[in-house]
Amino acid sequence: MLSGLFQYEFLQNAFLTGIIIGALAPLLGVFVVVRRMSLIADALSHVTLAGIAFSLLLEKTFIVVAGVSPLYMGMLFSVIGSLFIERLRNVYKHYQELAIPIILSGGIGLGVIFISLADGFNTDLYGYLFGSVSAVSSVDLWVIAGISLAVVITVISLYKELFLLSFDEEHAKASGIPARLIHFIFIIMVALVIAASMRIVGILLVSSLMTLPVAASIRIAKGFKQTIAYSIIFGEISVIGGLFFSYFLDLAPGGTIVVIAVIILILSILAKNVKTRLA
Repeated sequence: MLSGLFQYEFLQNAFLTGIIIGALAPLLGVFVVVRRMSLIADALSHVTLAGIAFSLLLEKTFIVVAGVSPLYMGMLFSVIGSLFIERLRNVYKHYQELAIPIILSGGIGLGVIFISLADGFNTDLYGYLFGSVSAVSSVDLWVIAGISLAVVITVISLYKELFLLSFDEEHAKASGIPARLIHFIFIIMVALVIAASMRIVGILLVSSLMTLPVAASIRIAKGFKQTIAYSIIFGEISVIGGLFFSYFLDLAPGGTIVVIAVIILILSILAKNVKTRLA
């Protein structure tokens, strides 16, 4: 694969995109897990699937839109889904967790309808479901790089606010932090990262990259910032290792990435247990 990186543009695009996503997904995943919203990634990934299926349906129906990347429609649906989640959280103030399964169900329903209208699955949709190294174009890379830059700048700028809202929302509101606005910005970031991650990891597995590295880092980290650092390291190991193994063994990159992330999680749990016994 190392020699191929210098020869094939699609491998370069996949590798660079993987590095970006390997850091970005766990970075937001830390805040998602701490806020006990781990299922939001699953909900928005299924909404993204509906957007992808709708884009493929449009491409099949109207020749004019042929060649337009389904990534954009997936992002649009994901952002709209995130806005609905935030709205439903305000509607069900005492049952805010209901918002996630409602949107997840709606996303699955729309996705199935659009897939059936497009006469079932095809190669393109399979790649979006489980990830595909060859699916990442130069345009996709630039779009994902732009999203990552915006997300990193936002997280750095709003780190204090996000930290307080994640651990003590009532105190954050009492401190004058505009909680509603921060929630809105955060969920938009999550939606964009999920949509961007689907090229490498796949829609059905993207939530794993946001939660598994975080779950592993929580076992060994001694503080919040250390949790973020370990999560990014584990995410990068999973993605880079997954891309290499999927290339050499001709496997779906998404599944390979997730399996490596699971192995890292198991090792972190074992390491913690050994450390506890020795202490």
